[in-house]
Amino acid sequence: MRGVLRSLRPPALLSLPSRSICATSTLLSEVSESENPVAEVAAPRAAPTSASEEDTELYKKLSTLTKPYERHFRRTGLIGVKAGMLPYFDEWGERHAATAIILDTCEVVQVKTEETDGYVALQVGGGGNRKIKKVHFSQLGHYKQQGVRPKYHMTEFRVSKEALLPPGTPLLAKHFLPGQFVDVQGTAKGKGFQGVMKRWGFAGFPASHGASKSHRSAGSIGITGVGRVFKGKKMAGRMGGKKATMDGLRVLRVDPEKNVIIVKGCVPGPKGGFLRVTDARSRPRFPNDPPFPTFFSNPEESYDVEDAPVSARDPLSFEERYH
Repeated sequence: MRGVLRSLRPPALLSLPSRSICATSTLLSEVSESENPVAEVAAPRAAPTSASEEDTELYKKLSTLTKPYERHFRRTGLIGVKAGMLPYFDEWGERHAATAIILDTCEVVQVKTEETDGYVALQVGGGGNRKIKKVHFSQLGHYKQQGVRPKYHMTEFRVSKEALLPPGTPLLAKHFLPGQFVDVQGTAKGKGFQGVMKRWGFAGFPASHGASKSHRSAGSIGITGVGRVFKGKKMAGRMGGKKATMDGLRVLRVDPEKNVIIVKGCVPGPKGGFLRVTDARSRPRFPNDPPFPTFFSNPEESYDVEDAPVSARDPLSFEERYH
């Protein structure tokens, strides 16, 4: 599995800029001097060989925010990068088509409240740390004000007021539980201008007799006497290239070391595309209470790979399946 994930990992995430690069910029060097102590400690850096004092101090500050989860609470989502699809074998040996999603360098950028913005949300950045010279000056000022390094992608998640987190808080893969269901949103692959059979699944005309040069035509697009085509009529046009959401995907594996989750099924977009991963809206979401408002990693502890629980019945047994 380690070799598969490494081969699927986007090149942009294999060589993240170190903290020394940020020190060369005057604007970003002032980030460490910001008034936000959490953001100062949470600034990304090269992976330490052992638990550093900054990591321990950050964990002590963030662990005080832990609260018991209640059903009406709404947690934040994470920004992921699609690494690609791979086969996943559970404990019974059953094979599942799965997708690996990298949740690297995902952090809270800004907090929005009712008093300041009229609604409650968290602005989250992720997808890797971006080079300073490639960030627009206005965006660089926004990141500097919040005390967070620039990211490749940024989005907002509506949350309950109990789930608010300070800027600079890292969001890790263990935010999700193995066995829970998530909704994954991304931009679907663009297919260009396509006909009604591919775009909408029309059956088409007979392929043998009686259909002269109209095998893949749309057929009638209106009715007699109206004199126009009704709005929303399914016709040929541009396909794909829009936001698409896959609801209720089960989390099969959580890898804290690589910050990777593996979900069952496919997700929208190409390899390297950005994804919004949130708790499922419609299906039973959690096998047990999740970490709330998020998971805080203790640098003095090590976390193992966790797999989703499997059914007590053998899915490959003929007697158990059909009797």
